[in-house]
Amino acid sequence: MADPPEPSSPTDDSSSSDEETVKGDQDNDHIADVIEEERQSTTTPVPPVGNSSIANRYRELVEAAQETASEDGSTTDAIPRQAGSPIGSLVSIPDDSPSVQGSVISLGSSVLPFRGSRPGLGSPTPSFRPFDRRFQSRIASPSNLTPRPSSPAFLSGHSRTVSVSSQLLFDPGETDTPSPPWEVVRWTRLRKLDGQVFTEAGKRNFGSPTCIAISASIVLGTSKGIILMLDYNQNLKTILGPGTKAVESGPITAIAISADHTTIAGGHASGNIFTWDTARTARPFLSIPHLDPSQLQNRTTDGHMPNVAITHLGFLGTRHTALVSADDRGMAFSHLATRGTGALGRTVKTTRILGRYPDSKPPPSGKPLKPSTVLAFSSLPLGNVEMATDTMGLTAMLTPYLLVIVSTTPIAQTQHKSARPKEVAAHSALTGCLAWFPAVKLKVADPVTGSQISKVKLVYCWSNVLTVLDVDEVPSEDKDKPPSLKFRARSRWKGEEAIVAVQWLSRSVLTVLTITQRLIVLEDGSMRMTEAFDLIHKHIYHVDLFSKQLHSLVEQLDEEDTSMHGVVADAFYMSFKAYKGRLFLLGFNDVSIGALSNWADRLIALMENGDYVGAIQLATSYYTGDADKLTVGLPEDTSLRHSMVRDKLMEIMSASLKYVFNKRQKRKEEADDNHLRELAETCFAACQSVGDVDFLFDDMYEWYEDAAVEGIFLETLEPYILGKSISAVPPVVVKAMVSHYVNKGWESRLEEMICHMNTATLDLDQITQLCKQHSLYDALIYVWNQALSDFITPLIDLLRLLVPLMQNGDYPGSGNIMEEEMHGVDALKIFPYLSYILTGRVYPTGESIPDDIAQKAKAELYWFLFSGKSIAWPKGSNKLFLTRPSNSQEPSFPYLRMILKFHAPSFLSALNEAFEDSFLNDSSEKQLNGGSPNRDLPEEQIFGLTVDRQYIVSILMELMNRADFAPEDTIYLDMFIARNLPKYPQYLLFTGSTLKKVLTGLCKYPGEDLAEDAQLSAEYLLSVHQPPDLPDLIPLFKEAGFYRILKRIYRVDKQYGKLVQTHFEDPDDRDATFDCIENCLRPQTGLTRRQVQDVHQVIKEHSRELAELDPAQAAKTIGGYAPELHQHILDSVAEHPELQYTYLKTILEPEHDHQSAQASSPERELIEQYLPLMCRFDPTHVSDYVGLVQSTSLRLEKLLPTMEETGVIDAAVVLMAREGQVQEAMGRLIKHLHTLESALQGLLTGAESQMQTQDLQTSAEELIQALQKYTHVGIWLCQGQTKTLRDGSTSRRRQISPTKDNALSSDESLWLDLIDATVQVTKSISAALQTCSEASLAQANGDTSDAPENLDTDKLLALLRSLVQHTFTALLTSTSTPAAAPRETVKAGAKGIGANLSFLRILRAFLARAAASSPNLADLRAVLSSIFSAYAYEESILRLSNRLLERSLFVSVSQATELRQRGWRPKGSTCEACGRRVWGPGAQGNVFEAWEERQAAEDKRRQQVIRKSSTLTLQIPGLLPGKDGLSPGGVGSSMSGRGDFDDGEYFGGGNGKGKAKDLSPRPPDEHEEQEQEQEQEGESGAGERDTSRLAIPVGPGQVPRELSPRFREQQQQQQPLGPLVVLACRHIYHQHCLDALQARDGRRPVVDENGRARYQCPIDSAQ
Repeated sequence: MADPPEPSSPTDDSSSSDEETVKGDQDNDHIADVIEEERQSTTTPVPPVGNSSIANRYRELVEAAQETASEDGSTTDAIPRQAGSPIGSLVSIPDDSPSVQGSVISLGSSVLPFRGSRPGLGSPTPSFRPFDRRFQSRIASPSNLTPRPSSPAFLSGHSRTVSVSSQLLFDPGETDTPSPPWEVVRWTRLRKLDGQVFTEAGKRNFGSPTCIAISASIVLGTSKGIILMLDYNQNLKTILGPGTKAVESGPITAIAISADHTTIAGGHASGNIFTWDTARTARPFLSIPHLDPSQLQNRTTDGHMPNVAITHLGFLGTRHTALVSADDRGMAFSHLATRGTGALGRTVKTTRILGRYPDSKPPPSGKPLKPSTVLAFSSLPLGNVEMATDTMGLTAMLTPYLLVIVSTTPIAQTQHKSARPKEVAAHSALTGCLAWFPAVKLKVADPVTGSQISKVKLVYCWSNVLTVLDVDEVPSEDKDKPPSLKFRARSRWKGEEAIVAVQWLSRSVLTVLTITQRLIVLEDGSMRMTEAFDLIHKHIYHVDLFSKQLHSLVEQLDEEDTSMHGVVADAFYMSFKAYKGRLFLLGFNDVSIGALSNWADRLIALMENGDYVGAIQLATSYYTGDADKLTVGLPEDTSLRHSMVRDKLMEIMSASLKYVFNKRQKRKEEADDNHLRELAETCFAACQSVGDVDFLFDDMYEWYEDAAVEGIFLETLEPYILGKSISAVPPVVVKAMVSHYVNKGWESRLEEMICHMNTATLDLDQITQLCKQHSLYDALIYVWNQALSDFITPLIDLLRLLVPLMQNGDYPGSGNIMEEEMHGVDALKIFPYLSYILTGRVYPTGESIPDDIAQKAKAELYWFLFSGKSIAWPKGSNKLFLTRPSNSQEPSFPYLRMILKFHAPSFLSALNEAFEDSFLNDSSEKQLNGGSPNRDLPEEQIFGLTVDRQYIVSILMELMNRADFAPEDTIYLDMFIARNLPKYPQYLLFTGSTLKKVLTGLCKYPGEDLAEDAQLSAEYLLSVHQPPDLPDLIPLFKEAGFYRILKRIYRVDKQYGKLVQTHFEDPDDRDATFDCIENCLRPQTGLTRRQVQDVHQVIKEHSRELAELDPAQAAKTIGGYAPELHQHILDSVAEHPELQYTYLKTILEPEHDHQSAQASSPERELIEQYLPLMCRFDPTHVSDYVGLVQSTSLRLEKLLPTMEETGVIDAAVVLMAREGQVQEAMGRLIKHLHTLESALQGLLTGAESQMQTQDLQTSAEELIQALQKYTHVGIWLCQGQTKTLRDGSTSRRRQISPTKDNALSSDESLWLDLIDATVQVTKSISAALQTCSEASLAQANGDTSDAPENLDTDKLLALLRSLVQHTFTALLTSTSTPAAAPRETVKAGAKGIGANLSFLRILRAFLARAAASSPNLADLRAVLSSIFSAYAYEESILRLSNRLLERSLFVSVSQATELRQRGWRPKGSTCEACGRRVWGPGAQGNVFEAWEERQAAEDKRRQQVIRKSSTLTLQIPGLLPGKDGLSPGGVGSSMSGRGDFDDGEYFGGGNGKGKAKDLSPRPPDEHEEQEQEQEQEGESGAGERDTSRLAIPVGPGQVPRELSPRFREQQQQQQPLGPLVVLACRHIYHQHCLDALQARDGRRPVVDENGRARYQCPIDSAQ
C-alpha cells in the first residue's frame, strides 16, 4: 500500500515514493487534518493492552468455520509405561542395507527382539532370527517414533479472515461473511464538503454533482454547468462558470486537471469544452465550441457534434493548451491551441482521432458499421521521472470492440490496437474501463529487470476480464526521432462479475469496482485478490451513458453471435478516483475518502479485539512475507520489511504474555490451558521465524513457570528439539523437562529429546545424574559418547546392572521379560549399543560417527571385550570392574562371558553386523587407515587394532563350549560361523573337523522353531565347504529334516529315486513333487532304465499320497510321462471314488487335447471305470460323453446296471444303439418313460390328500421336463435308425421294404413304439391333471374336499401335449420327401407319394393299436388333435418360408438385372489399338447423323419386325458424343441394346475379359443384311476379318496400338466407323482392330452356344 500522503517540498522531489504520479507538488498542497490524524495513528506505538475482558467474537467466528488442530497433549503415547522400558529401543524392522558404507551386504540381518532363545528368556520363537534382522534404534527410525500430538505451531490453524489471504472471489450474494476486526478500508466522510454541496441550498445554487476529479484539490462538476474546487480542509476555494457561456452549455459531463494543478477543463452536455485558469476565474482560459451548422455542411474543420455530450477529457503532458476529448457518439478529438495573448488571441486546432461523423460515407468494404461509443478514455499522466512518452501525448481509448492507443503529438498516430479478449463471456454485461500508471523512479531497483525506473503500465477491462499492458520504449537509431513503443500484455485476471471502474492505488496495487458495487483489491504482479468487500451502502453515483448508442447490441439478441451482450452497464468512471494511495468516491449524497488499513493498523485492531494469538500469527506472516505485503504498506525488500516488523512482533508477544497471565492470576477459575498452549505454539513459531530463541527461555518460560504450567511450554518445545531447530536448552529448562516427562511417564520421548540436543550446552553432571536416577540409559549413553567421547563407561554402567543378577555367572530368567528386574531390562540396551558403535553409528540417533572417533571407539570396545582380563576404568582409578565381586577369582574374558551368559543370541546378532565393518580386516589395512604403529597409542588402541574376525571367532568357540553353554546358545554360534564363512572366506579359516562339528550342531537344533534357520545356515556352509564324508552326514540331515540339502545332494549324485522320495517326505514343499517327477522322467534328462524303474517304484509306493495331493495334476503328470501307472494309482485310491473320478476325468476329458496322448484313444478299462463314477458324480454329463467316446467295445453288461441304478437312461440308450441293440434300447427307454409316468401320477395323487404342498408345481414341471428329455432321446434313436436304413444300398432297401400285407419295417416299428408310449403317457397324465383341476375348482366353489394347491394345470397340460407334438413333428421331418434334383422333377411327385406312405403306415398302425387298447376313440381325440395341429403347423411354416424365399430371390434377381443394365464406361475415348477417337468430342465419321439414322431405324424396326428369340450382336450406326460414356443419346449406358438390353453382347473371359457391343454405324437399309452376317460369323465361332494389312507388334506391358501408316491413312480417310467392343477392364476397341490383334497373337474369340463371342483384352492379358 502507498505511504500516507504528506506535504511535499522541493527537496522531496528526488526521493518521492513509488506511488507519486504527478510532478511538481507545491508546498501549499497538503492533506486535511483528518488525513493527518490517520497518518499519525499509523506511527503511534501499540498501547498497552488493558485488563478488560474483550469478547473475542471475531476469532470465534473464524474458528467455528475451520477445523482446528488437536491441542490435547495426552495421546496414546501418554500412557504411563514402566520406567526405562527398552521396548522402543529394540523394535525390529527388516533392513537389507549394510550397516556401514563400503561393507559387505549382509545376508539379511535386523534388530533383535529382546526375548532370547534360552532358558530364562523364553523358548526360541520363529520371529527371533538373529542373523536375518538388524538392530535399529527407536530414535533413529522415523517410522517408529513414539506418536505425539503434532504441534499446531506448524499449521495455519488460526486464520484472521478469508479476505486477508484468500485469492478467491466471494459470492456476491453472500451477506453473512464475517468481517475482520479492522476496517479493510477506513472511510472518511467529508461532512463539511457535503454540507456545502449536497444540501438543498447547495444543489439550488450549484446544481447536483455529476463528476469528480482529484489532484491537489477536490474538483466537482455539477448539473448547472458549474465547477467547484475545494481544498482538503473542505473549504470551497473557487467556483468556475457563473456569468459565462459555460453555464449555458448544459451540465458538466467531464472534468480534467492539468499536471501542475493550475488549469481545469470541463466538458458539457452541449458538446462545448472550456478550460479555466484557477488564478483567473472570471472567464475561460480556452473555449472549444462544438461545430456550428455551417461547419457541419462544409466540414472545413473537425469538432464535436452539437448537443453531443463530452464524456471524457484529459490534458496532454505539461501543457495547458493541449487536450483530448471523447463524446458519447464514439468520436474522439485532440485539441491544440496556438500561443497568443488571452482567449481571443489563441486559435484551437482540432483533429479527429477516433470515430466517424454521422453523415460520413460508408466504408469502401461496404460492411455496415456497428454501433460504437467510447467506454473508457484516458491520457497518460506524468510520473516523477522524465520519459519520452511524456511528450507524445499518449491516449488510450476503449470501445466495445477495440483498445486503441494513439500518440497525438507531433501528429496523431496509432501506436497500438488490441481486440477484445476471447475470454469475455458471450452475452455478459457490456462494460469497459482503463487506467494509466506512469513511469516512476524506484527507491529499490526492480528485482526482475534491475532498473531504477518502472515501466509505463495500462490496465484495461472488458466485462469481467482485466489485462495489464506494459509499455517499453525502444530507442531510435536516429537521435532526432522519438523512440518507438513496444506494447506487451503481461498478465490477465478474470473475475466473476463485470468491472465498471479500475484505478491504480499504487504502483503494485489495483482497485477494481464491479457492477454490483463490490470493491476488489488486486496485487499487480501475482494478480492475487487480497481484499473484497461491498460498497453498495456508499450509493456511488452512476449514470446511463451508453445504452442509447449501443441498444442494438442488446435488443437484437443473437444466441450465436458471441459479440452480443446481455446488458449495457451504467458508467461509474466519473465517480471512482484514486490519488496518492487514497480512494475517492462520489455518491449521490456525499463524497468519501478511503484508505486501506496498513499492517500496523491491522495488528492494533486484532490486539484491541483481544485476539493476540491472531495478531502474533499475522505479524509473523508479515515478517516472513507470506501475507499480502503490498496492500498493507510493507516493502518488498526483505531486510527493510524485517526491520519494520520485528520490533512490533516482539512487542506484541510481550504484551500478550503479560495480559494473558495477569488475567489468569486474577481469574483462576476461568483458566484455560488450551488457550495457553495455543499462545505458546504461536510464540514459538514467531520466535523461530525471527530467529530470537532467547526470548523463549528468558521471558516466555518465566511466565509459564511462574504460573506452574511449564509443562505446556516444554511440550511445545519438543517438536522444535526433535526437528533440530532448537538444540541449545538452558539447564534449568532441561531439569524441568526431565521432571515433567518422567512424572507423565514419557521417558521414551524424553530420551529422544535429549538425544537431539547439543551436548556442549548441557550441564553434564546434572544430566547424567538425572538419566541414572530415572533409568534414561539411551540418553545417558548419548551424553557419554558425544560430550566426553567415552564409549566404555556406558557399557560398564549397563554391565553393572547384571552383576547382582549373575552372581554365579548364569542369568536366572523368570520366563517373562516384562516381569523381570528393571536392571535386566535396561541391560538389554547393550546389544543395540554394540551394534551401532561397532558399525560406526551414533547411538541412538543412527548418524555416522567421524572416522577417527569411530576407529577409536571400535578399538576400545574390542579391547574391553576380547582382552581376556578385568580392567580398571576409568584410567588411573585402579579400581577393577569385577563381574563376580563375591568370588575370589574372575574367569577369563569376564565381560564377554557375562554378555554371552546373559543373552548369547543378541550378542552374536550384534557381532554379525560388526563383521560387515571393514575395521576387522587385516592389521596392515588398519595401520594404513588408522596411522603408523609408531604413534604413541594407549594400550586399548593398540590391542583393538589387532583384533580381526578369526581371533573373535576363535575366542567365541573356546568360550561357548557345550559344557558351559546350553544347546539353545551354542546353536547360534554354529549359525554365526556357518553364515559368515561364505561372506569372508579370505578372513576365516577352519579345519574340516571344526566345520563337521558345526554341521552336526546345526542338525541337532534344540527346537522346531529353529529348524528353518539351522537348515539355511547349513546351506550357506555347504556352499563353500564340501565335506569328504558327506554320505555319512545324510542320516543326520534326514533326522533334522534338511530336505533342501538332501534334494541338492541327490540331484548332484543323480539318485533320482531318492530325490522323488525326498519330495514326498518334505512336508513344506509337496507341490514341487510333480515338477520333480516331470524333470526326472522327461526324455531330455537321459535317465537310464534302472533310474526310471527307481522313480516308478517310488511313485508306486506313494501313489496314494500323489493322488491325494492333487489328483488332476497327478493325472497330467503320470499321463504325460508314465501312463502305465494309471491303474496302479487308481487302485491305490479305491476307497476314495471322488479322487478316482477327478483323476480319470483329467485323463479322459483333458481341457486341451494336446495335454494327454490318452485322450484320443483311451483304454476300455479306464472308460468302464470312469462311466460309473460319472454316473455318480456328474450324471448330466454321461450322455454327452458317451456320444463323444470313440471306443466301441465297451461291455454293456458291466455298465448298464449302474446307469439304470443312477437313472442315466439316456446314456444307456446311446450305448445300446451304438452296439446295434436298437429295439432293446427303445424298450428300456419306454420302460423309463412309464416309470416317470408312474412317479408323476403318484405325485398328483398324493397331492389330492395333502392340503399344503409347497413344491408341487415345481416337482411336476421337473418330471414333465424329464419326460420331454427322454422323448427327445427316443426321437434321436428313431431318426438315427431311419437315416441308417435310408443310406443303405438298394438291395437292403428292398429287403426291409414293407411286405404286401403292410407289415412295418424296423425303423417304422421304432416310431410306432415311441408314438404309442408318448400317447399313453399323455392320456394317463392328462386324466390325472383333469382330476386335480376339478378338485381345485370344487374347492374354489366352497367344497371342503382335498385339492392340491399351487398347481397350474393349464401349463402342465401344455407341456405334456408337447410330447406328442414333438414326436409327430420329428416323424414328419424324417419321412418327408427330400428335395428332388432339377433333372428329376418329373419323378418327384411319385417318389413323394411313396415316401409319405411310411408316415401313413405308421399312423394306421398307431390307430389300429389304439383302437385295440381303447374301445372308445373319444379318449384319443385330444391326442389326435395335437397330432394334426402339429402337421398343419409344419405345413404353414413351410409355406411361409417359401414365400419369403421367393420374395428375397425376386429382389436379388431384380438388383442383378438393374446392375447389368447400367453398362460399362470406357477408360478412354480412343481405340486402344489404332488410337482413333471413337466417341465424345472430336469423333470423326458423322457420328451424330449416324446416331439419328440409327434411332429412326430402330423405331421403324420395333414397329415392323418381330424380335428374334436368338441373341444377336448389337449394331449401332452412330454414337452421341458425351461425357458419360458410350450410350445412345448420351444417356450414359454403354450396354444399351434393343428392348431388354439382351442383344449383341460379347462376353470376355479371364483377366480383362468382358462384354462387348457391336456399335458400327450402318445405313438403316443394310441393317438386316449386316445382322445376318453377324449371325453367320457367330456360328462359325471366329468372327475373323482380313488382318493381312495390319502390322501390330505386341510385347509385355506394351499397348498394341501401332499400325502401319498406310493402314492408318486408309482408316482415317476411307473406312467408316465399325462396331465397338467394350471389355470388362473398360478398354475400348474397334471390332476389326480387336480381331486383327487376336489373329496376330494366334487367338480367336470363343463363341458360346448362343452365338455370342468372348474376347480377351490384349493389354491386361499381356500384363
